[in-house]
Amino acid sequence: MSHPSHDKIHYVELPSRDLAATKAFFQKAFGWVFIDYGPQYAAITGAGLDGGFFQASTPAHSRNGSALVVLYSDDLEATQARVEAAGGVIEQAIFDFPGGRRFHFIEPGGSELAVWSATAT
Repeated sequence: MSHPSHDKIHYVELPSRDLAATKAFFQKAFGWVFIDYGPQYAAITGAGLDGGFFQASTPAHSRNGSALVVLYSDDLEATQARVEAAGGVIEQAIFDFPGGRRFHFIEPGGSELAVWSATAT
């Protein structure tokens, strides 16, 4: 099974209640690598994404108005399976929306992210 590709997104910093668990999850699910800047911040590197995670008491979640970080996948079902196998919790299973399909998940550090794929033509 190949790793899904991700579109580059604008620089984003996401809160995590458990930085070590967040890093371990993304390393397992997607092979992301992190650079640690002290115990409170870890930058994403080599994933086509700009940003990182910082230690915080409140995670990002759509219910509290936090913006979702949306990743692109060229194989949505395989990506959802990877997320679940790595310990992510599916918040909203794959559904259609204008422009494609997507699902939302909660990573072990508590932040919610969405993964989308273009609708097949």
